[in-house]
Amino acid sequence: MLSSEKLDEELLKMSDHFTDELFDVATVQKRMIKFPVSRLLVDPERFESDEDEVMSSVGMGCIYEKTHSGEALKQASMIRDELISRYYRPHHEKLTNLVYECIQSDSKCLIIDCHSFPKRPLPYELHQEVERSEICIGTDHFHTPNKLTDALVDGFENQGFSVSVNKPFSGSIVPMQFYQRDKRVQTVMIEIRRDLYMNEESGEKLIGFDAVKSKISNVISNLAQYDNA
Repeated sequence: MLSSEKLDEELLKMSDHFTDELFDVATVQKRMIKFPVSRLLVDPERFESDEDEVMSSVGMGCIYEKTHSGEALKQASMIRDELISRYYRPHHEKLTNLVYECIQSDSKCLIIDCHSFPKRPLPYELHQEVERSEICIGTDHFHTPNKLTDALVDGFENQGFSVSVNKPFSGSIVPMQFYQRDKRVQTVMIEIRRDLYMNEESGEKLIGFDAVKSKISNVISNLAQYDNA
């Protein structure tokens, strides 16, 4: 329901730009799963049922109805079932299968849920504090051990970043088959503030992009020490 110009603006504001590159840590990752379409079409991080999803209160359940500023984005009710069947459920099935494979081979699984966020809060966000740390660590009370959170906070602070936990965003993805049931599945969300690596007005990478990527790689690589602690 947006003009091309408005849609481009929305993509700039809402996309997790370049996170697949920033978190490409080939030395430690066993698997990487990337959602194939924009969250403006389907957001796989949200609960499928709007009754379970707090962001549905602002028109941003797994199928967005509103933009970042509250404008009408699409008539979600007309295409909701099709989008969930085509994108949401296949993605979660793939994620679930990867977690099963990981447990079978290693007896445990660590999910690192990778995102980015703007320097200034957007109107739809539940937390509107202007001052935001450069790194946000999101946790789940059941699936995120304290020592994992501490390892990431210490790691990013040692790399020179300011860090907050569950602020401005909280939680981390877990397949529903394991959610609140199986502690062998651990999860943590890492959110990188976009102004660290890109121009938020143009969408272009900054000169320091590779340096930020290297620091992220150092932190995630050092999680092997946490795993063996």
